[in-house]
Amino acid sequence: MPAYVPDISHEVTVFTEKEPTKDKIPTLIASQTKTMSVSTQTPNNPPMPIERFTHNDEAIHHLTGLESYEKFIFVLNTLGPAAYSLNYRWRNCQLVSVPNQFFMTLIKLRHHRANYDLALMFDISEFSVANIVITWINFMYHQWKELNIWATRDLVSYFMPSDFAKKFPTTRIILDGMECPVQKPTCPLAQQATFSTYKNKNTAKVVVGASPGGLVTHNPPAYGGSTSDRQLVERSGLMKACNRGDSIMVDKGMSVQDLFAPNDILVNIPTFLKKGNQFHSKTLAKDRKIASKRVHIERIIGLAKTYKILTTPLNATESVLASEIIFICFMLCNFRTCIVSANA
Repeated sequence: MPAYVPDISHEVTVFTEKEPTKDKIPTLIASQTKTMSVSTQTPNNPPMPIERFTHNDEAIHHLTGLESYEKFIFVLNTLGPAAYSLNYRWRNCQLVSVPNQFFMTLIKLRHHRANYDLALMFDISEFSVANIVITWINFMYHQWKELNIWATRDLVSYFMPSDFAKKFPTTRIILDGMECPVQKPTCPLAQQATFSTYKNKNTAKVVVGASPGGLVTHNPPAYGGSTSDRQLVERSGLMKACNRGDSIMVDKGMSVQDLFAPNDILVNIPTFLKKGNQFHSKTLAKDRKIASKRVHIERIIGLAKTYKILTTPLNATESVLASEIIFICFMLCNFRTCIVSANA
């Protein structure tokens, strides 16, 4: 039984009236860095503003996971002018500029720092940190969710690594499961729904898919850790997204062949070893080929887990946002330099 996750999409809305145009975004970024406090009418200069790292790409990468300040600004701009007209979760926040609010949210995802630490870094209250982070997580999720990240057959083939194209040319997507730890809920039903027998702890689970070229193209909502991989695939609707003649690649524990067979979609999966039998040499060679290519999705999941919020237990507030947090971390991986080589 999947964990109950309340719909909080209404918590963050975006004002569309008088939104700045795209050509004014750079000007707005510059002006936002000099935000004035309403109460004191003095500039709010946090100890660690993003402007401090404009020429320090190593620090930007350490704090946000993005490779440079230019990449940071690029990712911010993908959120559009609506980022400058947010309706915050509890109250408007004028003490921190928009780039620094985005910076704060990325630090939260990257290092899972306590709100108190972020309050010291940006010279604001813990309440303001929670207000900003929750608002931005919801906003980033809903903005990027509007993008169609499902790659077409032609696009997948064009960016498919050369060796992959020789061995598995019809592969559309590589799937693997990922579990994110959560703190033990107080509700017995929620405890049961989120308890993972595989991890032996409470988790949120999601099945992530990437193209052979390393682009995350399938990032559905998360469910409680008690949900099986098969149930996650079935609920994601992936069977309808693939075309006839496509093939997918999965791990041995994900038995979904019957779900894709009616749509003439091949599932490349390592062979199960029956008791008392040995693998035939041809079967063993095939399984090794599958394993050598399926490792790409494991590397991408490993890249996403460099955002420590996915590896340390989420608290009660963060657990409600588990789907949003996981989605954002994998979307940030798409903005980073591809880790799959052209000859892989």
